[in-house]
Amino acid sequence: MLPTGKLPADLLQHLLAGLPPDPRVLIGAAYGEDAAVLAGSGEECWVVTTDPITFAADHLGWYLVQVNANDIAVMGANPEFLTATLLFPSGSTTPRTVEACFDQIRRACHDLGIAWIGGHTEITTAVTQPVACGQMIGRVSRSRLVTSSGARAGDDLVLAGWLGIEGTAILARDTQLLFDPGIGITRAARLICDTIRPHAMHDPTEGGLATAVREMAIASGVGVMLFNQPLPVLDATRAVCEQFGVDVLGLLSSGSILIACDPADTAALLAAAPAATCIGRLVPASKGFHIGDRPLPSFDRDELARVTEPPP
Repeated sequence: MLPTGKLPADLLQHLLAGLPPDPRVLIGAAYGEDAAVLAGSGEECWVVTTDPITFAADHLGWYLVQVNANDIAVMGANPEFLTATLLFPSGSTTPRTVEACFDQIRRACHDLGIAWIGGHTEITTAVTQPVACGQMIGRVSRSRLVTSSGARAGDDLVLAGWLGIEGTAILARDTQLLFDPGIGITRAARLICDTIRPHAMHDPTEGGLATAVREMAIASGVGVMLFNQPLPVLDATRAVCEQFGVDVLGLLSSGSILIACDPADTAALLAAAPAATCIGRLVPASKGFHIGDRPLPSFDRDELARVTEPPP
């Protein structure tokens, strides 16, 4: 039985290897990439992503916009258009439930300058709690496009934002953390791209920082050496990690951005990006994945799922 969460990396890579190439697709489905990139007219590129929300009923619509916009933003693009499929459980859904979700989507899209252009809404016996799936489209010029696969050996690895915010909000039942410091990174990503030319960016989600680091490194064909130093973690996150026996390296971490950059740009990045910390360096692939003098741990499932859901 497969565990809750992302597909195992080897299975996903196997499945994606069978997709046929298309000359209109600049970046297709690939392990570690946050979105696909399609050729537009001239230097323009269209960036396309999709992400579901399956656990945040109280803020379903707001969550939906943020996580999809995050994937667009770390590609260096501006999120512009959203479609949404909203599934609500039969027998427990009121008009007010649906109205609240619609209102959250409208407000979040307005805040980020995104047009909500369509989708599908349904009451169904196929779900026992609300489920939302979004598709978002953004634009960027080819010269400003950022990928997960552009990291280079010798790059500094910088983390902007706090680790484990999303996982902490769920474990601590503190929804205020979702808004402050928040899990949306669209504005932070724009600031980063206006300050430097990052070689790669990635959105740490399920599996936390350790999984995001591996995804970026594997996509880029490099290894990773994380410094043996304290990571940027809120006191609230330390508390829930201790209470639940959770390793923050594997905890759901929307709200942070992983950045690979030329060491010459690191000082400017640290000065500009919110709560930014240089956490390591990218090395040749032959050196593998380490944190200090020990191997970087891997997580078959997110630490949040491990402590909140029964094993498969």
